[in-house]
Amino acid sequence: MNDAPGPRDHRRPGSGTALDATGKSPPGGAAAGTGRTAGPVPAARRGGAARAAGTDARATPATGGRPAAPRRPGGSAAGRSPLARGGRTPWLYLAPALAVLGGLLVYPVYQLGLISFLHYTQAQVSGGEPTSFRGLGNYATLFGDEQFWSVLLATVVFAAACVLSTLAVGCALAVLLTRVRALPRLALMLAALGAWATPAVTGSTVWLLLFDPDFGPVNRILGLGDHSWTYGRYSAFALVLLEVVWCSFPFVMVTVYAGIRAVPGEVLEAASLDGASQWRIWRSVLAPMLRPILVVVTVQSVIWDFKVFTQIYVMTGGGGIAGQNLVLNVYAYQKAFASSQYGLGSAIGVVMLLILLAATLVHLRLLRRQGEEL
Repeated sequence: MNDAPGPRDHRRPGSGTALDATGKSPPGGAAAGTGRTAGPVPAARRGGAARAAGTDARATPATGGRPAAPRRPGGSAAGRSPLARGGRTPWLYLAPALAVLGGLLVYPVYQLGLISFLHYTQAQVSGGEPTSFRGLGNYATLFGDEQFWSVLLATVVFAAACVLSTLAVGCALAVLLTRVRALPRLALMLAALGAWATPAVTGSTVWLLLFDPDFGPVNRILGLGDHSWTYGRYSAFALVLLEVVWCSFPFVMVTVYAGIRAVPGEVLEAASLDGASQWRIWRSVLAPMLRPILVVVTVQSVIWDFKVFTQIYVMTGGGGIAGQNLVLNVYAYQKAFASSQYGLGSAIGVVMLLILLAATLVHLRLLRRQGEEL
């Protein structure tokens, strides 16, 4: 019971050596708890320890005798990047993809930018005249053309309408897929994927037949007689918009549906128990959780719908009456191939590329400012 040390049982704190009444270690240094007496240290051991201590002290004077940490050959590994630590292996894995991107993306963009600075027409293509450098002349001609600005405005408005309509239809059908049974879900998925897999030329031709003034079933059902949907500017744009949404919404629907299936069911059940409507669940629960997916489908839709070509060219006969349904891609085609002004057409392509790049970067920057993980 009495654990207090006696008058001759003093111990130095942190050691196992008993002290005598004077506070000194007794001769022989009996180690407490070991039952062994520490005898004199052999001279050979004392000399070896002294030489080791002296060596460490001489090698590390700034560390107070502590041995220095071993250094790795080639410098500190912590200061090198993961790519430097990995050597050439990551580049070997990336080489095939970089080669494909370089051949299919970088080189065509380089050629597009190069031709946009040249006076390059059919005469230069056939070799009848030498190619001359115009600098920013093609861009000055383009920006001084009033038709370019009207086509640009029509392209922006048409692309925005297509993107919003595609997102609305795709998200609504994605939510519907989570509410129906297996058989209707499978039928809807197959129908959507069929529309997605249909080539743009084929889909545009089918839609023209459906809205044909003479033989189309839509005019007969609606009782419109021989009304021409492609004659008026806005009706033609509306018809093309329906076809673009029809062939684009499956991508949004499938992607958003996959994201909804990844949301825990307890979250949706809790929102339903709190009395939230379907619209409130989408706006306050699903949309914030699916924001990264919505960013991807929005950016993709903006790129696809801004550079739409086939639907406009096929359904409006190359841009409509007197070019009333022109968009930038069809406008560039007319300038480059119908008028043989390849330099001017290339300048339109560069402007489209810069607009899409700027719109995508601004959209991502705004999301980063809101603290979103992308």
